[in-house]
Amino acid sequence: MGRGKKKKPFIEKIEITGVAAEGKAIAKYNDQVVFVPYVVPGDVVDLQVIKKRKNYMEARAVQFYEYSAIREKAFCSHYGVCGGCKWQILPYNEQLKFKHQQVVDSLTRIGKVELPEIDTILGSEHTQYYRNKLEYTFSSHRWLTKEEMDSEQKDMDALGFHIPGLFDKIVDIEHCYLQPEPSNKIRLAIKGFAKQNGFTFYSQRNNVGLLRNLVIRTSTTGEVMVIVIFGENNIEHIEKVMQFLKNEFNKQITSLNYIINLKLNDSFIDQDVHLYNGNDCIYEEMEGLKFKIGPKSFYQTNSTQAYKLYSIVRDFAQLSGNELVYDLYTGTGTIACFVSKKCKTVIGIEYVEDAIKDAVQNAKINNIDNASFYAGDMKDVLNKEFIEKNGTPDVIITDPPRAGMHTSVIDTILFCKPKKIVYVSCNPATQARDLELLDAMYKVARVQPVDMFPHTHHVENVVLLNLIDL
Repeated sequence: MGRGKKKKPFIEKIEITGVAAEGKAIAKYNDQVVFVPYVVPGDVVDLQVIKKRKNYMEARAVQFYEYSAIREKAFCSHYGVCGGCKWQILPYNEQLKFKHQQVVDSLTRIGKVELPEIDTILGSEHTQYYRNKLEYTFSSHRWLTKEEMDSEQKDMDALGFHIPGLFDKIVDIEHCYLQPEPSNKIRLAIKGFAKQNGFTFYSQRNNVGLLRNLVIRTSTTGEVMVIVIFGENNIEHIEKVMQFLKNEFNKQITSLNYIINLKLNDSFIDQDVHLYNGNDCIYEEMEGLKFKIGPKSFYQTNSTQAYKLYSIVRDFAQLSGNELVYDLYTGTGTIACFVSKKCKTVIGIEYVEDAIKDAVQNAKINNIDNASFYAGDMKDVLNKEFIEKNGTPDVIITDPPRAGMHTSVIDTILFCKPKKIVYVSCNPATQARDLELLDAMYKVARVQPVDMFPHTHHVENVVLLNLIDL
């Protein structure tokens, strides 16, 4: 006779004591750490364990006995469902404390390198409506509440965000506090128009449906870009949707585009963009510099904090005007252009070819003649031959993706031995790993955390490394 599944523990009246990674909080039970979402330190709760491992457990709160004195009421009606803004029940000053500690813990426990005193985290000027880009998903498989499941009438179409852990379930968003208007107005308008005209919403299960994704980009200059991604090549219906947006938001949308994506995945980096109306880009401005942002361009999603971040990078680099600077993972060349006036030459390298085209344009727009850009995989482009051809850098600025730098890139950096490395990271854990690899030749001189994403666990971190006099 087979054994049944072990019943998972039920933990009664336990206090939440801290905050952990991924926006979860922690409690201690029988010398084990228990990770719990949607609670804050000081809450006293009953927990139902949903996952049990050798060294930790994961649980959900099923009953509250005491609410923490620091707990705040969630401002968003979708809190706890859409998966975003998990820390909105935590006061912002408390969020900053935990993010600062996250950087300290990552660099000390993973990096194990000698550190100076870490500068106080730089908080975001805006804690709502701070994003300049959002991507929504159309779906014919809307996530339903229990009450809706029990109802006979169910509207299954949604335009919103993926439910965490469910690839085909989308929570229908009424109001999002992440992006300024006209973001919410555009989303609600296109959904209403689609429903009124009987246009189909995309099915992630079956790869069918006219309306697939909606991308909205805004800038501090007041410009708005909209990209509608269609899952079917139905020109008649596409024309109706695009004409509606043009007529309804003619004074607000400065760049109106569409893409037809018939692939199984949502990525459109390899798809053709069709300009329907207006300009093919929008612009962001920073210290008198203009940056072109196209449909596929990468740009820091918190524009105000991006300026502060780039200012820190430039400050850490301590440029005198005579340096050769390499800007690794340059994106659309924003950092390269930003530091160009303070150095002799800057060279940017980036994997995405379209981003490099934008970088070249950004340099041209701003009359920058001491910057050059190269496209290709960093580990293939940045090698000894490249350095011999372009010169040994005095300063390397690197802003890699969450995975950090490839070991071959680090080896090349160690080979060319720049006097300074300014390392920008959106993942302190992989940054710490890379710092340990650089530790033999470099000493960490400054560390400055920056909060780019309020109400989330994400934190950006800038580290200055100085070459050791061996």
